[in-house]
Amino acid sequence: MATEEPPYTVALNEGDFEIREYPLLIAAEVTVSGERSEAISAGFRLLAGYIFGGNTKKQSIAMTAPVTQVPAESEKIPMTAPVTQSGSEAGWVVRFIMPRAYSLDTLPTPNDPKVMLVTLAPERLAIVKFSGLAKEPDIIEQTKRLNAFIAQQNLTAAGPATLARYDPPWTLWFLRRNEVMIPVKGVTTSEK
Repeated sequence: MATEEPPYTVALNEGDFEIREYPLLIAAEVTVSGERSEAISAGFRLLAGYIFGGNTKKQSIAMTAPVTQVPAESEKIPMTAPVTQSGSEAGWVVRFIMPRAYSLDTLPTPNDPKVMLVTLAPERLAIVKFSGLAKEPDIIEQTKRLNAFIAQQNLTAAGPATLARYDPPWTLWFLRRNEVMIPVKGVTTSEK
């Protein structure tokens, strides 16, 4: 059975790059500290605890993809559907997007106070898709490529880069699906 992914529409598709429009989404998120790889593991465990019954209803919630990670800031960062990097003293926000069948009112309350349920505003994201293990040099290179694409499209970055990971850890490295996502503002050159 396929893993549910957040809905979106594609405004522009050019090879590895896309501009996507995401609707309002509901997410479970945690903020964790440490290096990127440590933080994603710790955040994943906390969120998995919630969706596998660590909540007031002892209810299981279906796993979705991707898992996202973005540097924590003093204020919450909007939608990062699919995981993200660049060091941050405040830590990392790791998110699972909740299945579309749920609302904030119908989701069970997490038992762990570190797990927060949040609404993510609709957002326009520039995306670059890539495969592999998503190691730091790969993420840096893909972020540079995405920033060049954003500039080429006459768009403006409106937030930090997010790394989105779609596959479970047992997936062969060369089959793993990853994306770097950056929120953008403006109209692409092809939309003018």
